[in-house]
Amino acid sequence: MPFAAITYDVKSGFEKEITEVFRGFRRVRSSVVEDDTGRPEATILSTAVFIRDATLVRVIEYEGDLDAVARFMANQPGVREFEERIAPYLSRPRSTATIEDFVATFKRSLLNPVVQFSVRDR
Repeated sequence: MPFAAITYDVKSGFEKEITEVFRGFRRVRSSVVEDDTGRPEATILSTAVFIRDATLVRVIEYEGDLDAVARFMANQPGVREFEERIAPYLSRPRSTATIEDFVATFKRSLLNPVVQFSVRDR
């Protein structure tokens, strides 16, 4: 299963407040990502968030099309709410007002994968 890591440029010294923003996150309504016709395009398997000083990273484990995952996330009410709540703690604003803006920001925020290992790959 592939992983994607997304960075957020955050202000140092607000780790506690940022952690609270994530604790209040409303999960997506389904882990299955469907296209406009209802056909499954991807599945979000798990997520994790890490923070230290001015670096925040969200890791997403998924199957399928990562672009579909980004479009799906852009439409989720909890994600929209999260983007509003995290904004005061960002050192570099994220443009996420529209689906297109969200997807472009998502892609710009991706870390380049170096290597991924899993016991499931055996």
